[in-house]
Parts: sequence; structure tokens; C-alpha cells
Amino acid sequence: MTRRISRIATMAVLTLALAGCGVSLNQGPGAVGGGHFGGLPTAGGQGSEAGFRNWVQSFRPRALAAGISPATFDSAMAGAHYQPGIVALDRKQSEFTKPVWEYLDGAIGTRGATGRAKAAQYAGTLSAIEARYGVPREIVLAVWGMESNFGANRGNTRIVPALATLAYDGRRGEFFAGELVAALRIIQSGDVDSAHMVGSWAGAMGHTQFMPSSFLGHAVDFNGDGRRDIWSDDPTDALASTASYLRQNGWRPGQSWGTEVILPPGFDFNQAGKSVQHSGSQWAAMGVRTVSGAPVPSGSILAPAGARGPAFLITENFRAILKYNASDSYALGVAYLGEAIAGRRGIQGSWPRGDRTLSNSEKAEIQRLLMARGFDTGGVDGKLGSQSTEAIKAFQRSRGVTPDGYADTRLLAMLRG
Repeated sequence: MTRRISRIATMAVLTLALAGCGVSLNQGPGAVGGGHFGGLPTAGGQGSEAGFRNWVQSFRPRALAAGISPATFDSAMAGAHYQPGIVALDRKQSEFTKPVWEYLDGAIGTRGATGRAKAAQYAGTLSAIEARYGVPREIVLAVWGMESNFGANRGNTRIVPALATLAYDGRRGEFFAGELVAALRIIQSGDVDSAHMVGSWAGAMGHTQFMPSSFLGHAVDFNGDGRRDIWSDDPTDALASTASYLRQNGWRPGQSWGTEVILPPGFDFNQAGKSVQHSGSQWAAMGVRTVSGAPVPSGSILAPAGARGPAFLITENFRAILKYNASDSYALGVAYLGEAIAGRRGIQGSWPRGDRTLSNSEKAEIQRLLMARGFDTGGVDGKLGSQSTEAIKAFQRSRGVTPDGYADTRLLAMLRG
């Protein structure tokens, strides 16, 4: 996935907390959506109840062709109405996103203590999940904490009307139409009825905020009651489904997500980034060492705040977390909330907390200026992803400065000059 996702809106409080950090909650873990739903009479910015009803009738034969029974479709859609408030939420985007250190401050906060209490409360369940899937309990608990504050904020929006509204709106119509069909399949399977299928305004559901397509691919009935139930107060199926998702997406039992490292003076930041991988012995030969003094693992160097911030050596298990939500900040949040739950140390390095936060407009300006100089950012959207980071590094190399890929006011001034 390229965004998170997604990632990944849960409810008013969590949406503000995470969307403000550049983490998308519009698409839950591994959401695929999509389908052959083009050509439907979408709103085109002029949504109305009459137009919505017309869309529902046009969508019905597509859903039936996808295997949804007439009875399931008609029952689930009977109470669906156009919800302009959901369209407004989908359109809303903050001009500012929090830097990674502020995001981590908010993401972890006091949740470590809550996570430890939940670890004790569900010790037997977590032991069984860990034994089956090989994903440490603190990671499963951390995802739970990040996604719904340990079930306190699961969302109460009815999923079918919300997805239908977003599909009718048309901005990402095919994606949401595909997720709507997935939601109808879940109802048809008997896991939940349409009235109890609730979650975030963007379609993410349950304790760990699965999109419907992700549920179909990864949800499990761990407690053996005949239903894959991620919505009820009992989090068992949701926690097991999360572990199942991570294992199926590359989690390697017995391996950590990574570790904080200390980079040697004069470290070549051309070696940093998720696209560069070396063995632990190779990193050690370059002078990289772990903060804890443990052996250096194999993997990639992640320096989210550039040369002036902490660095992390991430393994394949970190990449598995990224499959849940493709934001580096989110994955670090899961990793270090997990560390807090397990009673281990937090980040030891210092962040450049004095840096002014760039607005999305300034980030878009960075992309435009890079493109004008021949450094391909992959487009101008105000979101500095992997391609933009590589373009920044290439520009920095051309100017003879440390190519750490970090975007700040100094980079913007250099580009303007």
C-alpha cells in the first residue's frame, strides 16, 4: 500500500490525533477496494438524496453480479441515506501535519500503562494468539492501542450507508464501491448484521479498524463461536485477526521490529532509507552500533528527522507493520508503544524539536521547486513520500550537503535561492 492508509479515520478524537500527523486512517490494514464499478452516476460535487437513490439503484445489479444476494442488498441498503457530513470529512485536510516526534508523543502518551493493564487482563488470550501466529503480544496490543485506544473508540457510524455515500460521491468511487461490496459479503456470511456493522466514517471497523476487504482476507474466528466478530466488547477475534494479518504480511517470529542505533561521525546518508538493506555485520563494519549494545541486526536505516534526529535499524517486521498502515510515523508508533507496554526503554536520541513545522503548501512548494530543477518527486501533492525523499537527497547531493532527505525550512530556503 502506498498510503495509509491508511491510514489508517477511526473517530473524532483519533482522527484528529492521527490525521494531524500525516497518517491516513481512510484505508485500514491492507484495504484493496476497487472493482469494476466505473460509469455509475456519481455526485460530481452536487450530491443529493435523490441522486443517491439513483446511484443505489444503478449499483444494485453490479453488486448482485459480484455475488451479493438481492435479499442481502435490499435489506442492508433499505436504511441507507446520503450523508453530506461524511463527504465533508472526506474532503477535509489539515494544512499542517505534526512532525514525527509530536506524533509519537501523542500516539504513545499514557497508553503504555493502559496496554500493560490490558496485557494482564487478556494474558491467556494473548498467549494463545502469540503461540499461533508468532507475533508478540506487545505488538498486537500496540496496534489495538493505536487504532482504537484499546477499544474505547471503535466508532459508531453505520458502515454500509457511509461507504455508499462515499462511493456515490465519486472522488474515490471505485475504491469505496469495492469496499461496500466487501461489507455486503460480510453481512451475507453472517458475521454481523448491517445494524451492528459500525466503525469510522471512512469504513474502518472494530477494535483494530479493519476495512471490509481486509476483514474478508484476514479476519479469524479465534474464540470458536462461529463468527468473526471484531465489533463486540470482546476483543479476542480482533486481536487474533491483527496477528493473522501481520503474520500473513511478512512478520517473522522470533525477530524484533528493529532497534535504535547510533550512526558514526560522517555516516554516508546515501546508505539510509528503506530501499537500502545490509546485513548486521555490514552495518557494524560501517560503524553503526545499537543504543542497547546488542548485536546489530540486518535491515535498513531509517532516519525520519534526518541527520539531527534519532536513527533506527528496521527489519522485515517493521515492514510488516507498514503493510497495516504505510506511514513510517505510524509504524514507529506501534513499535515504541509496544516497547512501552513491554516495559522497555523508549527512544534515547534527541529530536530537532526546535524546527518549525512545514505546512502542506510549503511541502508542495518543495516538490514544485525540485521538479523544476529536474528532481522527480512523482508529482506535487504536499505529501513527502519515498520518491520525494529520494529527490530531496539527490538535490542535497548536488549542493554538497548531507543527503539525509529531511525537509525543513533550511531545505526550502535553499531551493528558493
